[in-house]
Amino acid sequence: MTEPLQNRTRWMLFVAAMSGALTVGLGAFAAHGLKQHLSPYLLDVFKTGVQYQAWHTFALLGCGILTRFLSSKAVSYAALFFTLGIICFSGSLYALALTGIKWFGPITPMGGVCFIIGWVMLAVAAWRSA
Repeated sequence: MTEPLQNRTRWMLFVAAMSGALTVGLGAFAAHGLKQHLSPYLLDVFKTGVQYQAWHTFALLGCGILTRFLSSKAVSYAALFFTLGIICFSGSLYALALTGIKWFGPITPMGGVCFIIGWVMLAVAAWRSA
């Protein structure tokens, strides 16, 4: 494995691990710290952010592992878009739930688009490897 590819793999796995730790912390915060402070609707908004972050943390982990087997740059792009999706989608839901500022709402779909692009890039990588 070349050094640039090794570095990409290392960063993907690092970001996945940090996102996983953050997901557990935010989930616990929602379950124990926010229940008394948020309306049921805003608590559900926050929990949706946690769920999508968890799913895409596993996708990032998968990308890091796949770079060992697939040499396609599409895997790296998938990881990039999964990361951007977590930041935009989940981050905007956390901000909306915690502040009640509806301005964060329009950012959420941009994160959803990033998630979709990430999955398409992963499909491209799989297709090219066959």
